[in-house]
Amino acid sequence: MNDTLHVATYNIHKGFSFFRRRMVIHEVRAHLRRLDTDLVFLQEVQGNHDQHARRIHNWPAQPQHEFLADSVWTDFAYGRNAVYDDGHHGNAILSRYSIVRWDNQDISAHRFERRGLLHCEIEIPGWPELLHCICVHLALTAGHRNRQMRLLQTRIEQLVPRSAPLIIAGDFNDWTHNAQQDLARGLGLHEAFESAHGRPARSFPAVLPLLQLDRIYVRGFEIQDARVHHGHPWARISDHAALTSTLKRT
Repeated sequence: MNDTLHVATYNIHKGFSFFRRRMVIHEVRAHLRRLDTDLVFLQEVQGNHDQHARRIHNWPAQPQHEFLADSVWTDFAYGRNAVYDDGHHGNAILSRYSIVRWDNQDISAHRFERRGLLHCEIEIPGWPELLHCICVHLALTAGHRNRQMRLLQTRIEQLVPRSAPLIIAGDFNDWTHNAQQDLARGLGLHEAFESAHGRPARSFPAVLPLLQLDRIYVRGFEIQDARVHHGHPWARISDHAALTSTLKRT
């Protein structure tokens, strides 16, 4: 039985470089492949954009989550959060293992900042219970984040068995570090970088990370490794750094 998972979380900035100077989705795919992870939690994924497809050379014909998954991650789920005239974007989870169920919960605080919780149940061969994975992208303001955190907690309490392995990853925009207390105190989760290095990872901006915005929270795992991928070449392809962690099932 394989009891180890390698996971990543990455805000891909809709496939554009910092300040939206270049379309870089092909570079994003190449660098994600080099991370060689089992699961990828993605935020700001462009599901469709008609204007970009018409105007930008080499814009993929597929939605970005399908383009990034390609033949490496055989299963994927996409939660559409923001919808506009030219298209839509949201969160995605890419998996080497079978996604047996998924759901996208709207947690938007208002219509100008659309947010969702993408919840997947994944079958890992040899594991007695399904793995629950939730990809998040929370609001910019503390009040809205607090409301969204309560919705996340409620979802976990109602839909995730206490004995089931659980991974929550994404862009928490958690300037005030409230998420750690909320998730650890009530739900028994621990954060990968907090466990491995004593504090959450600095992940923004990717060129020289100062702010601890992105997180990987787990329950039912031991943290074996946790790394921040920033600087060259990551600073060329998003405003956020990518995070990876190796997890061993307990």
